[in-house]
Amino acid sequence: MTPTLVLAAHGTRSERGERTLAALAEAVRRGRPGHRVELSYLEISSPPLARVLPAVPGPVVVVPLLLAGGYHVHIDLPNAIAEHRPDALIAPKLGPHPLLTEALARALARSGLRATDAVILGAAGSSDPAGLADVRAAAHLLALRLGRPVTAAFASAGAPTLEEAMERLRPGPAARVAVASYLLAPGHFHSRLGAAGADLVSAPLGADPGVAALVWRRHDEARRLATRLIS
Repeated sequence: MTPTLVLAAHGTRSERGERTLAALAEAVRRGRPGHRVELSYLEISSPPLARVLPAVPGPVVVVPLLLAGGYHVHIDLPNAIAEHRPDALIAPKLGPHPLLTEALARALARSGLRATDAVILGAAGSSDPAGLADVRAAAHLLALRLGRPVTAAFASAGAPTLEEAMERLRPGPAARVAVASYLLAPGHFHSRLGAAGADLVSAPLGADPGVAALVWRRHDEARRLATRLIS
C-alpha cells in the first residue's frame, strides 16, 4: 500500500502564510498525482499533526516542512509521532540542500538582486546550535551559488542578529544589502526580515518547484532507510 505523505509545518497566525503552505502542499501533490498528501501543523494553525496522524489509514511518511534543526525537529515532531502514530516514518528536515539554494537564488533574482549587492541569508533562528549550523551551511551553499559572500543572520535566537549583520555590511563597498528569506511562508519572521532595513528582501520560498521536489526526495530517503533497516 502506498504510504500517505503527511507534511508537518510549523504553523502561523498569518492567513497569507497558511495560504502559502497550502499552495506548497498542492505543488507537492502535483508532483506525484494520485499519491495522498495531507498538510498538518505542529502548533498554532489547523489541522494539528496530532489530529491528522491517527486519522490517516495505512502507512505514513511524515516530512517536516522545516528548513533547519531545532526544538520542533528534535522534540515536538518525534513526541507527536510516538504518541499518535508510532508506526510512521519520519523524513529528514528539508535543509540545507542544493534545491533550496536554487530556490533562494530564484527568489533573489525575482526581487531584483544585482551583482554588486551584499547578501544576508535571513532565518528565524533557534536556541539549538545545530539548527544555527544548518542555516550557516545553507548560507555557504548560497555563497557558492552566487559567487559572493553570504552572511547568515537571525530574526530571533542566534548570532549575528539581522540588525548586527546590517551594521557590519552597511559601511562596506556594496551599495545595497539584500536579504534572502530562508523561510517557507509569510508571517512574523518575514515581517522581521522586512523591518531590518535592507534594500530588498526576497519573498519566502513558498511553493517553489524545487521545494516541492525536495519534499519528495526526503520522503523517498525515509522509505529507503526503512527498507535497509528491515533487510
